[in-house]
Amino acid sequence: MWGVVNLIPTKEEWNKALAERHGEKLQTKFSSVTVAICGLGGLGSNVAISLARAGIGKLILIDFDRVDITNLHRQQYKANQLGMNKTDALRDNLLEIAPYVTLETHTICVKEENATHLLQGADIICEAFDDAECKAMLTNLVLEEMPDKYLVAASGMAGFGSVNSIRTRKITSKFYLCGDEKSDVQSEGGLVSSRVMLCAAHQAHTVLRILAEQFET
Repeated sequence: MWGVVNLIPTKEEWNKALAERHGEKLQTKFSSVTVAICGLGGLGSNVAISLARAGIGKLILIDFDRVDITNLHRQQYKANQLGMNKTDALRDNLLEIAPYVTLETHTICVKEENATHLLQGADIICEAFDDAECKAMLTNLVLEEMPDKYLVAASGMAGFGSVNSIRTRKITSKFYLCGDEKSDVQSEGGLVSSRVMLCAAHQAHTVLRILAEQFET
């Protein structure tokens, strides 16, 4: 009976495979960029995995919460990770998927008084909070205090509405908003994994398009 051989590719093999997919010039750009993800729930955990798979060089992962059984239907965690800090659990999962990504984790709640410090090293910031007030706080802070950074935020992904209503809109030259901009948990009866993942995919793809200089009009 054959045993299972765990062959992790070398860093050189990994980078070569990515360059063949994206082109060497663009992949070099991907690997030199730092993206911060604020909130590691249904949006943030999916954004992180998409960006790690694409070869983004460094991810800053920020969340204060722990993995709960109610998270498992839409967030990128495993049943055996219940009770772990989301930062630790997602770090472990990402390193299984993309062993050479650089990860910086902060198990903390993002607030006005610490956001600038936490995000100063990021080139692009992804807002992935559940709470509307937290979304507004981070958006306003980045736009006002860090105008040189790109912000990719999300609004509206709840319920069983059509996936075709999820879209990406360019608000300003450095601010993008993904979602249907209408639905919320209270009115639509909860979050559905497929629709949340679709919105997260919009966010991740927007990050990659920004880096490829293929901007929304």
